[in-house]
Amino acid sequence: MIFKELELKGAYVIELEPIVDHRGLFARTWCEKEFSAQGLTTNWVQCNISVNRKKGTIRGMHYQAPPYEEVKLVHCVKGAIYDVIIDLRPESATFKKWTSVLLGGENRNSLYIPEGFAHGFQTLEDETEVFYQMGQYFHPDSVQGVRFNDPAFQIEWPDSEHTAISEKDLSYEDFRL
Repeated sequence: MIFKELELKGAYVIELEPIVDHRGLFARTWCEKEFSAQGLTTNWVQCNISVNRKKGTIRGMHYQAPPYEEVKLVHCVKGAIYDVIIDLRPESATFKKWTSVLLGGENRNSLYIPEGFAHGFQTLEDETEVFYQMGQYFHPDSVQGVRFNDPAFQIEWPDSEHTAISEKDLSYEDFRL
């Protein structure tokens, strides 16, 4: 695996190093020793899957408030997503900045998201599936979010036709700290 730190400190794209032969390919997607050597969380307590029927679906931007902040490892196992993270750590030099990565069958990369970040994505294909490893248990009373189109962040989404967004994700008020 190749760990590439993004401009938002602590966030990484993890590229696979596939072994390819006539049968297809094989690649490691997780190794405690390699993650630990990078100083990254290796304690995953939950795994989740998100199945998304339509291209243009937006999920997010979600996070859990202290003391239940989440570390996430996100992998798109079918289809493709435009994955977005926002640094919500007030002490960070990149506070309120966002970045995006493409995840999916074409590149098979993963995204490591540290605590203190909001996370969301837009599907780029119908029938897209996303697999998450979580470093914190789900705490319903800690769930928070920011709207995908909040003017505080000015996220540039690739598909202006948002085919599906939950009422909850639309209901978040403008961000302020």
